[in-house]
Amino acid sequence: MKCRTKYGKLRKAKRRWLELWKILIVDDQKGVRRLLEELFKRDGWDVHVASDGKEAISKCDELSPHVVLMDMKMPNMNGLDASQEILRRHSHLPILMMTAYGEMDVIKKALDAGVKKCITKPFDIMDLRNMVNEMMEKVS
Repeated sequence: MKCRTKYGKLRKAKRRWLELWKILIVDDQKGVRRLLEELFKRDGWDVHVASDGKEAISKCDELSPHVVLMDMKMPNMNGLDASQEILRRHSHLPILMMTAYGEMDVIKKALDAGVKKCITKPFDIMDLRNMVNEMMEKVS
């Protein structure tokens, strides 16, 4: 069952369904967090944010999100270490890693650790949104 019209917008019936889905956005850059938060809120997601890996682990334990968008390079705990710990505690949780262009070794480590998908920065936010929606279609 498709969630999108040909224009990529969610139909109203699907919006109500999607409000049940929680997403955790993890990035140390406030502007990136805000941009992604607005994008997913507009689509009807229950959006939560964290600014580093340690906070992400805590929020995953507290909120049980349905999907996590995780930046790779952050202070206190990087995205790879945080993803590994989150997946140790919540093995079913889909994580999408956002990483800098050309970090192929990091991407390989992330995928080996259980991260479902990786996207390189800079990215088109609509491509990211589509990747998240595709991941959730597989889960539902």
